[in-house]
Amino acid sequence: MVNTHHIHDTSQNQCGSNLVQTIDAPISLVWAILRRFDEPQAYKNFIKSCTMFCGSGGIGSVRDVKIISGLPATSSRERLDKLDDELHIMMVSIIGGDHRLSNYHSTTTLHETEGGLKTVVTESYVVDVPAENSKEDTCTFADTIIGSNLRSLARVTQNMFNHL
Repeated sequence: MVNTHHIHDTSQNQCGSNLVQTIDAPISLVWAILRRFDEPQAYKNFIKSCTMFCGSGGIGSVRDVKIISGLPATSSRERLDKLDDELHIMMVSIIGGDHRLSNYHSTTTLHETEGGLKTVVTESYVVDVPAENSKEDTCTFADTIIGSNLRSLARVTQNMFNHL
């Protein structure tokens, strides 16, 4: 699945990366939280609020996200490009906002391991490198945000699973 969904061609002015998080919770629980395009703040710590601009959380839906203060952005407009409940695949594009993540596209997949007791989440992305930044700085920034989101997803879902 990684070779199919997480290999991205990048142009000279783009960068990308793959991040992986193992979660001690079943795939059904992790997917139930992750797939909620209309509620990213359920596990993403940098989001203050989310309102649906178009759609109700299915493919083609667009959300407006308000970012907490302290980051170099206040808002992001994002579109759900793919949501596959059977294969556990989600693709999202950033289509607007006041940030430097231009032409950003991400793919997130979930993989069941250890007889269903653990879930491996892989998130990859491609983004344009702003003229005033280097590829390394752009990828470091994106990796930091995504890594934090994945660790938060792990904490939220593992806590839920431990309290079932």
